[in-house]
Amino acid sequence: MRTTRTVMESRHFAIRSVECTDDHARWSAPEAAPSAHIVLVRRGRFRVDVRGLGVTVEPATGYLHLPGEEMRFAHPAGGDVCTSVTFAGDELTAGVRAAPRSRAVRVDARLELAHRLLLRSGGDPGFAAAEAVLDLLRLALREQPHDSPPPGRAGLAERAREAILADPLAGASLVELARLLETSPSHLSHTFRHHVGMPLSRYRNRVRVSRALARMDQGETDLAALAAGLGFSDQAHLTRVMRAELGHTPGRVRALLAPGVRRPL
Repeated sequence: MRTTRTVMESRHFAIRSVECTDDHARWSAPEAAPSAHIVLVRRGRFRVDVRGLGVTVEPATGYLHLPGEEMRFAHPAGGDVCTSVTFAGDELTAGVRAAPRSRAVRVDARLELAHRLLLRSGGDPGFAAAEAVLDLLRLALREQPHDSPPPGRAGLAERAREAILADPLAGASLVELARLLETSPSHLSHTFRHHVGMPLSRYRNRVRVSRALARMDQGETDLAALAAGLGFSDQAHLTRVMRAELGHTPGRVRALLAPGVRRPL
């Protein structure tokens, strides 16, 4: 079942929160959307197929949909919570139609923070929210993964992603994760970088920063406890990783996500 709540709407765009409780591995019937939209995940993961190109959508990977394209969905991991930004007309979407053939959107920490700030952009759809939407669109279109995966064991890379998403602490080291996946550390490292486009360590940090952002967005203020709960060696380690991924310290992010008026990045 899919539940949709409109967060903000104007004649140029609509921001909606979508919660899906489906749990099925099979593809749904094709459906088409009349407008361009970007979907970013806040919790959970699912699969989307657009023009025969399958994408696993999770906090580190969103997707872009162009008007009229048919898509199918599968939810092999249960429910999810997403944000959908739908565009009406072409005023805000210059460059979207020229997007690469791949519909996957690589979500780095800056894009995720822009996503969370978008949901806090207040009641001014004409200016503040429109600027927040454009910030998000610019970051989403800045860099896309390759149109098609290179040859090789894509399934191994996918299983590694699923293991890290299920529990970032499941593989406390590359050796342990490789043992869990019944392969060698060297083969796992090479295959993951080949298919995902970044080292395993970077992806794991990306997932941990995503969870830190979610916890801080929910009001977490104890940064030492946050660091320990996410498997960082200490608060200083969390600070180094978050600064490297996001360009901000946890204290700055906490201030940005505090209730009140949206602050510029």
